[in-house]
Amino acid sequence: MNIKAQKGTKDILPSEITNWQFIEDCAKKVFNKANFKEIRTPIFEDTNLFERGVGDTTDIVNKEMYTFTKSDRSLTLRPENTAGVVRAYLEHNFFRESPPIKFWYFGPMFRYERPQAGRQRQFHQIGVEMFGVQDASADVECIMLAVEFLKTLGLNDLTVEINSLGCNTCRKEFKDELKKAIAPFKDKLCEDCQNRYEKNPLRILDCKNEACNKLFEENNLRNKVSGIKLCPECSEHYNKLKLYLDALNIKYIENPYLVRGLDYYTKTVFEIKSNNLGSQNAVCGGGRYDGLVETLGGEKTPAVGWAMGVERLNSLIQPIEDKKLDYYVVSDNQLEAVKLTKKLREHGLSAEFDYNSRKFAKQLEKASKIAKKALILGEEEIKNNFITVKDLNTFEQRKMNLQELI
Repeated sequence: MNIKAQKGTKDILPSEITNWQFIEDCAKKVFNKANFKEIRTPIFEDTNLFERGVGDTTDIVNKEMYTFTKSDRSLTLRPENTAGVVRAYLEHNFFRESPPIKFWYFGPMFRYERPQAGRQRQFHQIGVEMFGVQDASADVECIMLAVEFLKTLGLNDLTVEINSLGCNTCRKEFKDELKKAIAPFKDKLCEDCQNRYEKNPLRILDCKNEACNKLFEENNLRNKVSGIKLCPECSEHYNKLKLYLDALNIKYIENPYLVRGLDYYTKTVFEIKSNNLGSQNAVCGGGRYDGLVETLGGEKTPAVGWAMGVERLNSLIQPIEDKKLDYYVVSDNQLEAVKLTKKLREHGLSAEFDYNSRKFAKQLEKASKIAKKALILGEEEIKNNFITVKDLNTFEQRKMNLQELI
């Protein structure tokens, strides 16, 4: 029986893992400096958490969730992690602590969608979430953190796009204007957009259907709607965000049609794109979700965050060579080889020995592939209590005792 990995899933092999470890190490370094604390939430949650939190007009909830029933309970593999982090924020009473409360996470997510380059059914995200700060300084902190993290990975050719979706009051007029502009060709929209037309017309602007996008262009939709007219409070928040970005010399483009794909966003939304492969690739998306904590049973709480797909990041950064071992013990005496390897490891050095006690030539051949230096422990070395150290780059050899070596 030839069992293979399921469609849309992928083994991360030892030859690939160095890049993944590099990404995670950079995340720890950058986020810890900003006092974001790592949180690890369960891979599956109550289905209701995502239906309420992510929104019933999203493709994620309608089409892409892996949902199963166990003991009459509906459970879902997490398709994203913001809702789970909000649930943890409420369940463990973080709202009683002095704000800001700042988390970061790294882990697998699951969505049933068509696998393609950089997109899998089991995929991984790195993200941050920040609770308790109404001011736009929280928004710029998250954007600044994302830019710093991407630059730490070596991605420097970045484009930051921003927009404000305003509050419910701001959006009402725009929704009415958008529906009026779409009404003449509503019946030609895809089934998803026809549902969004009634429930959340803003999401129509995020449609990925080629026929819908062609329809928008042919009917000059973007010129028929003027963008969201922000109320004084939302306008002040958006202007502050731009003021902060300017002061930090973070270059940005205003995109009045940037809406993001989830229902919970309010006010600030943003995307960061990388040009590292010659064509623009969105590597980060996020924004403010001031109503989500309340939607999930808490008090009204300002919040902002973002997420990045690790598979996409991995495709953009340069492959990193796996680090070689410090030492490879070459010996025909297994007992002495094991003892020396153990001592080296106890002193923080990486080391391995030949488990099959092959001829020295074969052992040295293996050593040259995986280690920086070979430690030769033959009959003469054991008898006279010394080790022959061979540099596998320069091929220089010298004799030393164990203490000198360590």
